[in-house]
Amino acid sequence: MEITFDVAVLLFFVALLAGVIDAIAGGGGLITIPALLAAGLPPGAAIATNKVGGVAAATAATLHFLRMRQIDLKRSRWMMLGAFLGSLAGGIALTRIDSGVLRQVIPFLLIGFALYFLLSPRVGSEDRAQRIAPALYAAAVAPLIGFYDGFFGPGTGTFLAISCVTLLGFNLVKATAHAKLLNLCSNSAALVFFALHGNIAWAFGLPILAGQWIGGTIGARLAVTRGHKLIRVLMVLMALIVSVKMLLEQ
Repeated sequence: MEITFDVAVLLFFVALLAGVIDAIAGGGGLITIPALLAAGLPPGAAIATNKVGGVAAATAATLHFLRMRQIDLKRSRWMMLGAFLGSLAGGIALTRIDSGVLRQVIPFLLIGFALYFLLSPRVGSEDRAQRIAPALYAAAVAPLIGFYDGFFGPGTGTFLAISCVTLLGFNLVKATAHAKLLNLCSNSAALVFFALHGNIAWAFGLPILAGQWIGGTIGARLAVTRGHKLIRVLMVLMALIVSVKMLLEQ
């Protein structure tokens, strides 16, 4: 499909806003996918093309978190591999299995997580003792959430951040940083899968890429400077919005 200059500019600014939100709390796809649908893409192409922007936002945010020393790459390398392989498996499973059950369960999980953060204001304010070893997280949790991202997707950033807080003992800023790193890996796997299947509308993906790259950088900076309070508020808000949207769609 061809894209006009006006549509490209609009998609850029929509993606910029989505990138800011996605870097802090996840859920940028709630903004960009409807915009791509409104621009005329069919649903499958909109979801696939959205991964271009998702990778851009996650990359930009991850690079900033790395510069701010919020990510331990050495500690995270096996988690990255687990998220990538899990997402690749999820993308393959998507072509064979109906995702209807997840559509019914995930909204209630997200609402539960939102209430947990809302009613526990001290959660994520500082580092705490880890509950599982990083190796176990890399072998079980990262692939599971990566699989979910490749298979279905909504709320992945929230699941990653919450798992880093509750299981690895990270404060919320560090958890958000590592969530972006792992989300980058899972999004990259999904992008490879969609690219190989020819579902990406690159003409629409490029302005989305540019906007979310800039937005991801801005969002990561806000997450570091404003700390866990901003992240907690936006994470609760985005989890509830994703949940309501999914419930209304049912």
